[in-house]
Amino acid sequence: MSTTTAKPQRSPEEIEDIILRKIFLVTLIDSMVNDTRIVYLQMTAAEILSEGGELRLSKDLMERVLVDRLSGTFNNSSPESPFQYLIGIYRRAYDEGKKISNMKDKSVRAQMELVVNQAKKLAVSYCRIHLGNPDMFPDPERSKSNVSPLLPLVFNEVSSSIDQFSSSGSSSSSVVVSCPGFLDELFKDSDFETMEPILKQLYEDLRGIVLKCSALGNFQQPMRALMYLISFPVGARALVSHPWWIPKGAYLNGRVIEMTSILGPFFHVSALPDQNIFKGQPDVGQQCFSESSTRRPADLISSFTTIKTVMNNLYDGLAEILRSLLKNTSTRENVLQYIAEVINKNASRAHIQVDPISSASSGMFVNLSAVMLRLCEPFLDANSTKKDKIDPKYVFYGSRLDFKELTALHASSEEVTEWLNKNNPTNTSGGENRLLHSQETSSSTSYPFICECFFMTAQVLNLGLLKAFSDFKHLVQDISRCEDNLATLKTMQEQAPSPRLAQDVARLEKEIESFTQEKLCYEAQILRDGGLLQQALSFYQLMVVWLVGRLGGFKMPLPQSCPMEFACMPEHFVEDIMELLIFASRIPRALDGVKLDDFMNFIIMFMASPEYIRNPYLRAKMVEVLNCWMPRGSGTSSVTGSLFEGHQLSVQYLVKNLLKLYVDIEFTGSHTQFYDKFNIRHNIAELLEYLWQVPIHQNAWKRIAKEEEKGVYLNFLNFLINDSIFLLDESLNKILELKEIEAAMSNTIEWEQRPAQERQERTRLFHSQENIIRIDMKLAMEDVSMLAFSTEQITAPFLLPEMVERVASMLNYFLLQLVGPQRKSLSLKDPEKYEFRPKQLLKQIVNIYVHLAKGDNENIFPSAITKDGRSYNDQLFTEASNVLRRIGEDPRIIQAFDELGKKAKAAASEAMDAEAILGDIPDEFLDPIQYTLMKDPVILPSSRMIVDRPVIQRHLLSDASDPFNRSHLTPDMLIPDTELKQKIEEFVRSQQSKQQGEDMIMQSSSKSSIQSTDGSRPLID
Repeated sequence: MSTTTAKPQRSPEEIEDIILRKIFLVTLIDSMVNDTRIVYLQMTAAEILSEGGELRLSKDLMERVLVDRLSGTFNNSSPESPFQYLIGIYRRAYDEGKKISNMKDKSVRAQMELVVNQAKKLAVSYCRIHLGNPDMFPDPERSKSNVSPLLPLVFNEVSSSIDQFSSSGSSSSSVVVSCPGFLDELFKDSDFETMEPILKQLYEDLRGIVLKCSALGNFQQPMRALMYLISFPVGARALVSHPWWIPKGAYLNGRVIEMTSILGPFFHVSALPDQNIFKGQPDVGQQCFSESSTRRPADLISSFTTIKTVMNNLYDGLAEILRSLLKNTSTRENVLQYIAEVINKNASRAHIQVDPISSASSGMFVNLSAVMLRLCEPFLDANSTKKDKIDPKYVFYGSRLDFKELTALHASSEEVTEWLNKNNPTNTSGGENRLLHSQETSSSTSYPFICECFFMTAQVLNLGLLKAFSDFKHLVQDISRCEDNLATLKTMQEQAPSPRLAQDVARLEKEIESFTQEKLCYEAQILRDGGLLQQALSFYQLMVVWLVGRLGGFKMPLPQSCPMEFACMPEHFVEDIMELLIFASRIPRALDGVKLDDFMNFIIMFMASPEYIRNPYLRAKMVEVLNCWMPRGSGTSSVTGSLFEGHQLSVQYLVKNLLKLYVDIEFTGSHTQFYDKFNIRHNIAELLEYLWQVPIHQNAWKRIAKEEEKGVYLNFLNFLINDSIFLLDESLNKILELKEIEAAMSNTIEWEQRPAQERQERTRLFHSQENIIRIDMKLAMEDVSMLAFSTEQITAPFLLPEMVERVASMLNYFLLQLVGPQRKSLSLKDPEKYEFRPKQLLKQIVNIYVHLAKGDNENIFPSAITKDGRSYNDQLFTEASNVLRRIGEDPRIIQAFDELGKKAKAAASEAMDAEAILGDIPDEFLDPIQYTLMKDPVILPSSRMIVDRPVIQRHLLSDASDPFNRSHLTPDMLIPDTELKQKIEEFVRSQQSKQQGEDMIMQSSSKSSIQSTDGSRPLID
């Protein structure tokens, strides 16, 4: 019978001692030290012996042993910092815990689990103490790094397999390995006072890492770390309690908040250009888009995709951080305060010129725009069901945002103040801005989050995304200007090379390269991000619905008086809508899937309503939007086509409102109004030309011409004719100047003898004149084209007494320029280059003549043609017919034109006879403006001057004032002078009777001269 020696069973106390020695790496018995990591606590052992205790580690001795280990200095081969030692305890306790779970004895297992958990809690507790009081225990590693030792552990916790970047700034990251559950236990059940300094350091470290990061830098891990820390209530509270959450100070501005607040550097991460001293690294422009013209398209697309992806990661992360803080009622107010402070301290970003030193970067505000749009997502549903939660009183009485400096849609600042005082009788302070009551009400009035978020997003988009659009547009213009200048310099260099020119060429090429890199960065982060643009469009769709809700919804006509609640809204709300629509419309497929009907309704309602939107340039922007949407050829999207051709408000009001705006834009109040109107009217003209081809709109146009024959339509024709004359005249004069410079430049020998500076200036002038001719001629051709196609169907307004002579004079003038004696001096080598098509222009002019003659039932047009003493000549009609035959015009048109020429010639002869009959006309019968015989004299109520009705009515079409004293005057204020009219008619009758009497005398005298001298019989029987 064999016997086996049983393995001795260890007591629970022995097991506890073994486990704790492994966890704490300490021993109380010197002979047991066989591991260099294990420390012999000699003093502690002596104390325990003196107290009569056993040299065995236990749960009760745990904290004493830990303090002694941390407090002592031991000759380890690899000294650890207190932090490394403490998390080592936690990790080893975790490992021992897994082993304990396999113990068979449930009682011992439960006992040991308590020991291990106590060791973990102790490690966490002393970790808090050490991190909050770093001087409490000796630390050999302390001087090596000023970064929180927790940081690598936090990074380890949030690291993912897709991390592209290492945790820069943490030298100990290689030492720290995963420690499951440690951070959760550290942050979860801790008191705020203990954790605040620890978290404060962590937040400052994270901010420091991303401070100089670009879109290609290491920001993703710090951002995930921030997200992780605020998932704990203590972390969220510590963040918003940090002194740098909203920095304070007398010199606080937008840039200071961006660079010094905890969140600011995260929002600064961007691909967009910034000032060199603030620019993040790596440089996105240099790395992705240097020498872009030589790069493969696939490389550029890859760069675009990378930037779009990383920026959307940033937007999502920052949105999640803010969302987490906003959900927590104890931190929500701090988040709203932070966003409001960023907005208010960067109000100057709305200015045309922005100081980059005192204002936050475009990158920060575009990022904040994307984040705010993500926060708005829950209430941006297609039916705008949450719009009633947006309280307009927030603009006037909300204390968080400062709206007082903003221009209102219609009301002046005085009107806003008066209205607010009237609606708030409790306010007796007599303030002078729209926030005058805000301080009194802010404490008692709270607005729902949707309301606050809506208005904050509107302000952020104005200062961010919309400002970036403007910056991008100016950047494109700068590139175009530089390229034009470069082309001019290269031309000059070819003619006369010089070192100075070579330097200028090199400088411009470098500038263009820099600008191009910046342009591609904008394209990567904004233009290529269809999701961002669509979110912005969804937001502004809600804005449109909400604004129109102030007036009762989408319906026409508008109420006669504009409600003050609407009139006092910031103008930029509407301007930003239009700018976004213009920008998005020019990006391929950006509008795909976007419902545009609400925007279309809004534009039609307000484009011709100065009583609601005072700024004419803002209403002109609406036309620019329509111009972008206008179908152009067969490849046009049917989405925009239906907006024009199957849209109820469009069919009813579009043509009428375009004609009204065409008239209104004559007087904008700006010092540049004369030149501004041409670009605006160009957009209107293009739209009207398109609408004329749509039968339902053409019918509406005809109806308006009939109903408004002496109203808006007559004013429209007057300004159309004025513009046509000015533009063609300006173009033709510039052609003569251009030919003079061209002749000088073609004489090479004489040209090269001129000073270099003079040649440079003359070359620049030449290119400038070319551009002016091209633009003016294009606009003039458009205007004449509109007259040509519309007169085919509408002639009555052109033949009114106050208009017919004006039209005839314009046509005669154009005819003189095109077929008159000086036409050869206007010949150009390449007229198409300047949009000058003389053959087409002549055909259109002749068509207008023929159309008006066809509609002239009273035969007044021929005499109107001949009254133009400046340009009319019957030979011009003959010459024009000859040219038309040569260029192949329709023979029927030529025949009709010839017949009109004959009628005009006959009318001229009759006019000369009539003038001879009247003889000397008394001055009182002459119109004081044109010195022609009055037919319908009227008295001007203010100056009491007497003028001919057609003459003054023609004047009033362009200027609603008395020409003699500039007082206000309208056609209905004219007073008929019936007495003078009778005198004139009597004078005309008497002169005609007198002439008839003289004719009879002459006839009788001629008969008597045939008889013989003696009267007996005729000389000829």
